[in-house]
Amino acid sequence: MTGSLFSHGASKPLAETLRPSSIADVIGQEHLLSPDGPLGRMLRNRRLSSFVLWGPPGVGKTTIARLIAAESGYEFIQLSAVSTGIADLRKAIAAASALRDSGGRPTAVFIDELHRFSRPVQDAMLPAIEDGTFVLIGATTENPSFSLVSALLSRAKVFTLNRLGTEDLASVIARAEQHYAKPLPLVPNARDALVAMADGDARYLLGLCEELMSLTPDAPLDTDQLASIIQSRAPLYDKGKEEHFNLLSCFHKSLRGSDVDAALYWAARMLVGGEDPAVIFRRLSCAASEDVGMADPQAMVQVITAWQAFERVGLPEGRLFLAQAITYVATAPKSNASYLALDRAMELARRTGSLPPPKHILNAPTALMKELGYHVGYQYDHDHPDAFSGQEFYPEQIADTHPDPLYTPNERGFERDIKKRLTYWSGKRKSGR
Repeated sequence: MTGSLFSHGASKPLAETLRPSSIADVIGQEHLLSPDGPLGRMLRNRRLSSFVLWGPPGVGKTTIARLIAAESGYEFIQLSAVSTGIADLRKAIAAASALRDSGGRPTAVFIDELHRFSRPVQDAMLPAIEDGTFVLIGATTENPSFSLVSALLSRAKVFTLNRLGTEDLASVIARAEQHYAKPLPLVPNARDALVAMADGDARYLLGLCEELMSLTPDAPLDTDQLASIIQSRAPLYDKGKEEHFNLLSCFHKSLRGSDVDAALYWAARMLVGGEDPAVIFRRLSCAASEDVGMADPQAMVQVITAWQAFERVGLPEGRLFLAQAITYVATAPKSNASYLALDRAMELARRTGSLPPPKHILNAPTALMKELGYHVGYQYDHDHPDAFSGQEFYPEQIADTHPDPLYTPNERGFERDIKKRLTYWSGKRKSGR
């Protein structure tokens, strides 16, 4: 292997040894680094503006920061928000300011794990970025919209790095094999399994390659043998951060879209990632009401019953109840008519204020209330055919305007029967019954 691509150092981890030495060697981020990409244009003009690289671990954030600064002719200062405080940041600003005042080249300050900086530390950078003392290059695995202050976001573009795909990771393996001048000791299926274990992370994959290259098996390893040697990586899932809400959103939308397989998959992704099953049951309960509603009232019963059974039995058998509840909600007929009706009722209540209710539906527990006409004229519905009196229950001012129905059931599932009842009762009201 030529020295232009890799620097050999026995004491370095393979991922550091094979770190690309030019932008052209970076894998998988062509949308940013191609000549027409935003970073490619900066590189062509040799003029950087502040930006933040957002993406999962092991996709090249640090490498890109180093190389784009070097190839653009910028002094490079690297900090980590995990171990850097405001004193270290001030030293970097002072160094960049001194270099600029002496007529030296511009400075790029790279801050890894930028989201870990507190708001005061982020704010402390703003004047130096604003007056051009240095260009900020940040790296973060968390959504900048949530983790960075708005003033910083207004001064730095955010570029999203892609998770590395199968072909990208295959190229990473090929570089490792070229470095060692021998193939990985794996059969083809095990090679595919190794890529899956990496879960889009080139740095992690190179660590696996380094471990495998130290083995001397009598024959290439199959998938089972590989699994016995290398423990599978835990999926990327932070129960308190964006990934948590992303997967819940995917789960709920799959339920709403009646895609039972996708709903089961997203639930499994959360369970494998260590999510509390109660979180999944809570979202199921919401979907059973918001998206199924009266089209199948049993959906809520199924979910709550399954939830109670899960709490009594626990794992692993409790997965049976969760699976049943998911499949029921996903395959049930859908209607959001109930909650839309409440939204309309809330709007009507806000618009009409504190209108008095009709006296005939008020109880009259005192003599004074009876004298005032409370409860006079009330008709007990069970005394009428079909247990329907046809009385008015709205305040008089609303009843006089004949508002459109708030609840409008769909022609799906059980709501089809409800719609027939409402049509029947509406006809009886209009006929005076």
